[in-house]
Amino acid sequence: MFEKILISQCLLGEKVRYDGEAKPLTHALMSLWQQQQRFIGICPEVAGGLSIPRIPAEINPQSGNVITQTGENVTNKFHYGARQALDICQKHHIRFALLKESSPSCGSSFIYDGSFSQRKIKGQGITSQLLTKAGVRIFSEHNLEELASLLDKNE
Repeated sequence: MFEKILISQCLLGEKVRYDGEAKPLTHALMSLWQQQQRFIGICPEVAGGLSIPRIPAEINPQSGNVITQTGENVTNKFHYGARQALDICQKHHIRFALLKESSPSCGSSFIYDGSFSQRKIKGQGITSQLLTKAGVRIFSEHNLEELASLLDKNE
C-alpha cells in the first residue's frame, strides 16, 4: 500500500479554481502516483463553501484576513476549508501534501500580496499554514522531485 498524498484538485485537472478553470499538472510522477492511487484531492476553498467561479481573494498581510477583490471578508470560509483538509490528512494518516503554489489557500512558499496587482510575497496560504503546523510537509508543482525523493526514502 502506497502512502497517500493530499492534492489540490485543480492540479488533477478539476475545474475548481476561482475562475472556474483547472491547472492540470502533467508530469511523469503525476501519472505514476495516479496509477498507484496515492492522491486524495481537495479544493479547500470549495470545501469551505465558496462557489465556482468566485471573486478572486487574497490574504491581507497586515491583518491575515482573506479579502475578495470586492472587499468581502471570506477568512472564515478559508479556515473552514483548511480544517476540512486537515481532517482528511488525519483520517488517512497523510504526511505529504501537493498544493497549488501562490493560492491564498494552498500557496506553500509564495502568495499574492493582498493588493490584487499580481505581486507575490513570501508566505503560505491558509490551508498550507494549518497543515504545516500539524506536521504535514507541503510541496507545490515546483518541487515534485523533492516529494518523490521523500516518498522513495519512506517506502
